[in-house]
Amino acid sequence: MLKAVILIGGPQKGTRFRPLSFEVPKPLFPVAGVPMIQHHIEACAQVPEMQEILLIGFYQPDEPLTRFLEAAQQEFNLPIRYLQEFAPLGTGGGLYHFRDQILAGGPEAFFVLNADVCSDFPLSTMLDVHRHQPHPFLLLGTTANRTQSLNYGCIVENPQTHEVLHYVEKPSTFVSDIINCGIYLFSPEALKPLRDVFQRNQQDGQLEDSSGLWPGAGTIRLEQDVFSALAGQGQIYVHLTDGIWSQIKSAGSALYASRLYLSQYQLTHPERLAKHTPGGPRIRGNVYIHPTAKVAPSAVLGPNVSIGEGVTVGEGVRLRESIVLHGATLQEHTCVLHSIVGWGSTVGRWARVEGTPNDPNPNDPRAHMDSESLFKDGKLLPAITILGCRVRIPAEVLILNSIVLPHKELSRSFTNQIIL
Repeated sequence: MLKAVILIGGPQKGTRFRPLSFEVPKPLFPVAGVPMIQHHIEACAQVPEMQEILLIGFYQPDEPLTRFLEAAQQEFNLPIRYLQEFAPLGTGGGLYHFRDQILAGGPEAFFVLNADVCSDFPLSTMLDVHRHQPHPFLLLGTTANRTQSLNYGCIVENPQTHEVLHYVEKPSTFVSDIINCGIYLFSPEALKPLRDVFQRNQQDGQLEDSSGLWPGAGTIRLEQDVFSALAGQGQIYVHLTDGIWSQIKSAGSALYASRLYLSQYQLTHPERLAKHTPGGPRIRGNVYIHPTAKVAPSAVLGPNVSIGEGVTVGEGVRLRESIVLHGATLQEHTCVLHSIVGWGSTVGRWARVEGTPNDPNPNDPRAHMDSESLFKDGKLLPAITILGCRVRIPAEVLILNSIVLPHKELSRSFTNQIIL
């Protein structure tokens, strides 16, 4: 028997994802046509002996999240529950706080997946590795070049046994070209080191709070508090993958993840990819079109385009490397490149909306990484263009490398601006 835990964070996180996270919880943002965490759930549901999927986070269980969970349970025929933290507890605190629910039924092991990663999720392979040589912690790793490795948790492994000898989260100098993917397989024994961290936090807190109920004791960081401390003690091992992987920290990285997932659909979900048909729009490369979307036959879409529910795409529209969200309208001869068009937004005739490509590829030394600030010297750095919810762009307006917050109606062109 197996279980899976997906760590979805909370509203205090994901600030780099704004303004998109103003409308829906970040884990429900559509990437390649489906909510971000549906990719995780699909991968977990395909693992034999999977009995339950738990979501842990600090979001309020509002209607969108509840509706998604109900639909996912029906689609995958698996119990899927949301466990809400009483406070933000870090990447490990929720695992320890809900340990009884995780261990209920006596699972052999349980997967732990961060919601903000894009991957082909080689979970069955990780399970085979774990069963061949069981250890408390198995981490999924991939490679990065020397420059980009500094943006991730770095792993030094024994090349013969794959034991993790050293772990450093976002080092200041080069440590290793193997980085942490944020996807793990833990045995039940893995919760014991988390208990030790909790007890140590509690003891440290008692020095400052005589009540003995220090609220910060439950905050546990898997990477710094557990992996770094236990590296080299024969408890943590790494499995390297050469499959697709990226983080989804910002809107720009969501576009990159959409590209990766759309390419993966060739193997996993070819039915989700639009095909060029007589009388239909021209399709170039991988494109997802929701069945309810209305697309004019003279439109040219792709590569790497995702069109959401109820979207209207007019005659002569050109779309490339973009995500168009629920209810948006692109009027005649609009050009949208490297952009995200928000829910219910309208882009007028002959308008051009364009951003700068932002591909957080860990093996590209020139990539603009998500850990970098949106600003430098008081100026907005070039990035993809984001139109918030219900933004109106009039005809013949040019928007370049800008972020437009929700409920705005523009009257002129903008470049490298945040429109409040």
